[in-house]
Amino acid sequence: MQVSVESTGALERRMEVHVPAERIEKAVDERLQKLSRTVRLKGFRPGKVPVKVVRQQFGQQIRQEVLGDVVQSTFNEAVQQQKLSPAGGPRIEPLSADESGDLKYRAVFEVLPQVELKGIEGMEIARPAAQVQPADIDAMIENLREQRATYAAVERGAQAKDKVTVDFDGSVDGQPFEGGKGENVPVTLGAGRMLADFEAGLFGTRTGEQKTIELTFPANYGAPALANKKASFAITIKRVEGQQLPELNDEFAKSYGVEEGGMERLREEVAENMRRELGEAIRARLKKQIMDGLLAANPLELPKSLVDAQVRELQMDAGRRMGAQDVSQLPPAESFQEAARRRVALSLLINEIIRTTKLQLDQSKVLSRFEELSRQFPDSAQAMQTYRSNPQIQRQMEAGVLEDQVVDWVMERAKTSDTPASFKELMNFGA
Repeated sequence: MQVSVESTGALERRMEVHVPAERIEKAVDERLQKLSRTVRLKGFRPGKVPVKVVRQQFGQQIRQEVLGDVVQSTFNEAVQQQKLSPAGGPRIEPLSADESGDLKYRAVFEVLPQVELKGIEGMEIARPAAQVQPADIDAMIENLREQRATYAAVERGAQAKDKVTVDFDGSVDGQPFEGGKGENVPVTLGAGRMLADFEAGLFGTRTGEQKTIELTFPANYGAPALANKKASFAITIKRVEGQQLPELNDEFAKSYGVEEGGMERLREEVAENMRRELGEAIRARLKKQIMDGLLAANPLELPKSLVDAQVRELQMDAGRRMGAQDVSQLPPAESFQEAARRRVALSLLINEIIRTTKLQLDQSKVLSRFEELSRQFPDSAQAMQTYRSNPQIQRQMEAGVLEDQVVDWVMERAKTSDTPASFKELMNFGA
């Protein structure tokens, strides 16, 4: 087998492969011999069909199958011979192939970039130094209390945390627009679920009042056709209800699943969850700094094929979340380019760290992850069995654990300093 390689770009390679006819004929003969022992043809006993007859009946089909297999196997041999690392499957261009001659083809493909890791030793990392304080726990309990709030009609004007139920009819340039009309829509003042100007216009209103709210849709509004447009809303206040908070007692604790121990036990569980979430948030901050540091110190030429594949994956993920019915409803590919390039670059850098350091997957950490995930379900044993029997989930979990091991490896070599922080800041609590 003869192989020649030409570089046609930073990462693109054009490889020509010449396979002698003898190799193809030998593979065809072996395939026909094997088929003659299993094929069933009228007039012949099983296993007694002459090879000549099999060749007449199936020769052309077998040759095409062999040619496909030979292209695949010789491509793999050729890239190993040339010490190339393809980034993806090749584009095969036949150059010559006939029933009695040699096989010649061209394979066009991208190779993975050479990675020389830099910037790890002494990478500067700022670790947020935060702890869950009693005041943070108090605020979280109050947040839980508001989640169990009830509402009762009030005669005064609407104020923060009141629920105002409204009918509204919006127009832009005097014309109604899609989504601009609603009936009996509850708005909790201060919750930030409606446009800020719309919500602000409801403060001070009373049951039965009618008013008009003028506002301008923001530039980044979800419906692009309305962005930056001025709108007018005719509002009818159906009800104004004040918030009534439950007492902090055993019944309140039971409403959150604490059957014994009352508020003291609920507070302990809340604090435990907050500390766990805070730990995860701190680790996420550290991980992002490490990934940003790796990218900054190791700029890479990226294979277009890998970036395009990642863009498609991100598009499909977004489409599933949006409930897209077909590809025409997917978000534009351009919006995922930057995220795709980041993912591909980090994948190459992480894989290089794993390769050069010979990091081995810690199966005990994988098991711990599955146990933690399964504890969220009433039948944790059944949940564990379901998760562990799913190959895709298993691969995802293993990849996540191995990535965390890489983060730990870099952290051991980084220069880390503590920076003051708070639970509220790191968790964006109360924003």
